[in-house]
Amino acid sequence: MAVSAGEEGAAGSQGNAVRCGTPPSAPAPVRHLSATGPPSGGPRRGGYSGGVTFPVVGMVGGGQLARMTHEAGIPLGLKFKLLSDTPQDSAAQVVSEVVIGDYRDLDTLRAFARGCDVITFDHEHVPTEHLRALEADGIPVRPGPDALVHAQDKGVMRARLTEIGAPCPRHRLVRDPADAAAFAAEAGGFPVILKTVRGGYDGKGVWVVRSEEDAAEPFRAGVPVLAEEKVDFVRELAANIVRSPHGQAVAYPVVESIQVDGVCDTVIAPAPGLDERLAGEAQQLALRIAAELGVVGHLAVELFETRDGRILVNELAMRPHNSGHWTQDGAITSQFANHVRAVLDLPLGDPRPRAPWTVMCNVLGGDYPDMYQAYLHCMARDPQLKIHMYGKDVKPGRKVGHVNTYGDDLADVRERARHAADYLRGTITE
Repeated sequence: MAVSAGEEGAAGSQGNAVRCGTPPSAPAPVRHLSATGPPSGGPRRGGYSGGVTFPVVGMVGGGQLARMTHEAGIPLGLKFKLLSDTPQDSAAQVVSEVVIGDYRDLDTLRAFARGCDVITFDHEHVPTEHLRALEADGIPVRPGPDALVHAQDKGVMRARLTEIGAPCPRHRLVRDPADAAAFAAEAGGFPVILKTVRGGYDGKGVWVVRSEEDAAEPFRAGVPVLAEEKVDFVRELAANIVRSPHGQAVAYPVVESIQVDGVCDTVIAPAPGLDERLAGEAQQLALRIAAELGVVGHLAVELFETRDGRILVNELAMRPHNSGHWTQDGAITSQFANHVRAVLDLPLGDPRPRAPWTVMCNVLGGDYPDMYQAYLHCMARDPQLKIHMYGKDVKPGRKVGHVNTYGDDLADVRERARHAADYLRGTITE
């Protein structure tokens, strides 16, 4: 069932989630931007230099999300322009037009935006005021600053979600360790969670605090600190949706996200054993949040499933997300393809799964740097295995890729994904 333009439609069951390139042979020269402005001879606005009128998508951030979003745009004939920190970044290795510059510098952003038809992101760290300046210059920014600030600032996010009635853990901003202890008393006692409101990801900027004495570290960062109750949850879930500028939206099946040391390890789609009512509630919640906040593009709503059968919002991400990587091989239209469609205001693609079960496992760096040598074993053992590597140097604990498996039997699909991820890392050797 499709949600027509301007509507926020009902989400369906887990089994029926509803709709609610090849790099050049010789890489183009990398251009460097500074605050002095754009280089001479920049690209024409609105297409390829040869006069092709396909739009130019400007992607701020050169990580793996940008790399995979670029890949999804290749079949559509789109041109990507990348603002990257270094030429070695994951996406900078494959995008033909790469600009090296600092996304925190407004003049650099303005120079980069010239020649782009739309700006989107693979992270949430561009200063909000810079995004407002780009919009004032007439550059479409998707998601826009009014939406993106809710993924940039956890305090703003909690305040707005509370205002719209979205279920959240008990929370408030705290001033110092003594105030954190006072919050703990209000929330039923220690332990509590402390988070810096900006800058945290993959477990960074988050502390489990068990006493007032333990609470000093978060305040040393010099940014506001959010205190939250420590939720007694069964598991973590994620509801991924994509929304276009005119309000068309699609919802993917709700997934289970398994974390290890604060980092996503495994995603199972759909979440096994999830009550159909709760699955629909999670999809509806994500669609409502996207509409209320004016999100354009992909939105991941990370959730807690509590022991008493509720869902609570943990985090928001307004970009393609690790919990949606399974869609590359397991959905009719991936999160990356639909994000591209959304930011260009094209009709969105079907989010339904291709198989009963898909499992994604992240590949982390270990003590075995030559992962390519492991391909022979992994591909021979499982011809259906899909390997996605990010072109990163292998460092212990670093996300360097992921694998997707799919099929009819969940236990088999999980074992295949786990085995491949562990073999690539070197955790197992047979």
